[in-house]
Amino acid sequence: MVRVMSGQDLIDAGLPQGSWFRPALDEANRVLEAGGTEAEALTAALLYRPAPTLAVRPAGELPFFKNIEADSVDEEANIAAVEYTMTALMRTPVIKAGAVMPDACPAGPPGTIPVGGVVASEAIHPGMHSADICCSMAISLFAGIAPKDLLDAVHAVTHFGPGGRARGSQIRPPADLMTAFDAHPMLNDLTSVAIEHFATQGDGNHFAFVGQMKSTGETALVTHHGSRAPGAKLYSKGMKIAGKMRESLSPETLPQNAWIPADTTEGEAYWSALQLVRAWTKANHFAIHDLAADRLAAKVTDRFWNEHNFVFRKSDGLFYHAKGATPAFSGFADDATDLTLIPLNMAEPVLIVRGKNADHGLGFSPHGAGRNFSRSHHKRMKAEMTTEEIMAEETAGLDARFFCGNPDISELPSAYKNAASVRAQIKGFGLAEVVDEVVPYGSIMAGDWEIDAPWRRRKATR
Repeated sequence: MVRVMSGQDLIDAGLPQGSWFRPALDEANRVLEAGGTEAEALTAALLYRPAPTLAVRPAGELPFFKNIEADSVDEEANIAAVEYTMTALMRTPVIKAGAVMPDACPAGPPGTIPVGGVVASEAIHPGMHSADICCSMAISLFAGIAPKDLLDAVHAVTHFGPGGRARGSQIRPPADLMTAFDAHPMLNDLTSVAIEHFATQGDGNHFAFVGQMKSTGETALVTHHGSRAPGAKLYSKGMKIAGKMRESLSPETLPQNAWIPADTTEGEAYWSALQLVRAWTKANHFAIHDLAADRLAAKVTDRFWNEHNFVFRKSDGLFYHAKGATPAFSGFADDATDLTLIPLNMAEPVLIVRGKNADHGLGFSPHGAGRNFSRSHHKRMKAEMTTEEIMAEETAGLDARFFCGNPDISELPSAYKNAASVRAQIKGFGLAEVVDEVVPYGSIMAGDWEIDAPWRRRKATR
């Protein structure tokens, strides 16, 4: 009678139990049925044994660069929280380096990459670019157009708030991009939302900003938003893949820092999907710019863009995850220029900078002014003032608009870090050189759409 190998045989051999036992035993018993020896059968079974898991590093073993200084008690508390979460994050075994920018602030439970954080890793971590994949900035210059006319035109053609454009007013992305989405295994079920959300800007801190170039007086449109629903849905898929891999690769790693090995089928598919979502986001920016130009019968004289919430691969083979950090190294993308954009707040200029590729910044600079307080905390700080009083105080001289009609005070200048301090630290840490500015005229943001959100209205009528 042919000997049959059982799970107990593997346990007796000192092997850890797991789901791998079933295929391992099937293969071992095929070897025995073919006349192989028990030693040969066990060797065949061992091919299915999972690789040893990677343990997290001891806290503090891998340091990170700190390009941030405190100029107030509130800033000291913010920096302490940033350092705490980065120390936990740096325990992730495949991470090789990290840095924080002057605008850094916490963005989740301890161990979550902070806004203003940069991490270099051997693998791709979906949680480190978050759901707002490729959040980015774009600028177009308009010759001979008054700022108010441009802001009015943008207001008429853009879309802020949750969801996408209604049927009948949707704008299709470029045909070649939709063909690529349809052919991609991770994106072919997202073509509908890619159309619905095209030429939209979302909510939160996303904006359309109109101002004039400090150097020439030329009118400029600057937009800030990410990949909307297509990016959010791809992120969810990436987190599921990374979560499953974490169980076998490094169960001690925090769930938010799970990774997808780049050299796997899943890693290659996710990486290529990220590039298509990036292309969609760039097209999304300039679709809004072009709609405004068409409305004004105006000519765009120059434009460029850059992402600040993405994953970049350098020549060293590592993946650089920028969670709210602007690339400051040359050739960060095929369509990169030598200039990038850093906004501060609606009352401050948008900075046009040339990066310095500082080693202590891992080749990045800040993406904006960041926050010292959560949105809810900031609102509590303003509780003794009416919305009208707050608006009058913080938007004097600006054409500040909110798409839904309700101002969101958590997006006003006082909600953000001191702009002068951030600018001083950009210079002091040698992260970038300011070469020009877009002086503010006005801006549009989503506003506090939840005040009269549909679900609130339905509840009020019951």
